[in-house]
Amino acid sequence: MTGGNILDAAGPIAAGDRQILLNALSIMLVIVVPTIVVALAFAWWFRASNTKAHRRPHFVYSGRIELLVWSIPLLTILFLAGVIWVGSHRLDPYRPIESTARPLQVQVVSLDWKWLFIYPERGIAAVNRLVLPVGVPVHFSLTSDTVMNAFFVPQLGSMVATMYGMKTQLYLQADRAADYLGLSTQFSGDGFSDMNFTVRAVSPQSFEQWVHTAQQGGDVLDRAAYDALSRKSMRVPPFTYRGVEPGLFDALIERDIAAGKGPHTGRGGPGVNPRPGG
Repeated sequence: MTGGNILDAAGPIAAGDRQILLNALSIMLVIVVPTIVVALAFAWWFRASNTKAHRRPHFVYSGRIELLVWSIPLLTILFLAGVIWVGSHRLDPYRPIESTARPLQVQVVSLDWKWLFIYPERGIAAVNRLVLPVGVPVHFSLTSDTVMNAFFVPQLGSMVATMYGMKTQLYLQADRAADYLGLSTQFSGDGFSDMNFTVRAVSPQSFEQWVHTAQQGGDVLDRAAYDALSRKSMRVPPFTYRGVEPGLFDALIERDIAAGKGPHTGRGGPGVNPRPGG
């Protein structure tokens, strides 16, 4: 699995995020580098041994210097604002990715301390492993069973918060086959440090094979199974459900399913194994 380097973009959204970072860095260096050069030049010119340097103790104000001093940061702010303005619209999490392929629908639920991924069109679900077809846009719908959390796959793109009773959206795409690091980026209690998951980007044919295999084994994710899964647990190995109760994700959004108790007083102890049959 790759290490999650945000500059090693593996999709169009991550590439856009990287470009914003590089553009912002370049703009800020326009101030930083000349400032360092000028500071060194001043120290050299006004050294004690330089007889050409004149001391002007009564100098108070220069309009030209004031114009120069204020114009550079103002121009920098304008350039940064332009980069942010364009990027915030082009990389809007709700904006679909342009593609001839139909987006794959994935519903994401953050729990204590694991991730649930539901594929509503395929009728399956997976825990702590997200499998995606390469070159296909993915439309994520995200919520939380417990405290506020944050979903992030550094090499694929934007980070987004998850909250109980609320649904947010995100579009991502993987352009090359590999295993990528996915993680939580908002502290949520004892199991936060291990609340990671694997994003496996595979060919469309391999994705269909994985879906077929998942449909053949495992348990069904109904409300009873979800209640067991939602209990606090750490370092849960990946597994799949061969079926999903219709409307389960919507029930979370509509608060028909009670929220988890949070990281300190959850439904079960941190050692509970939610795996079917475990």
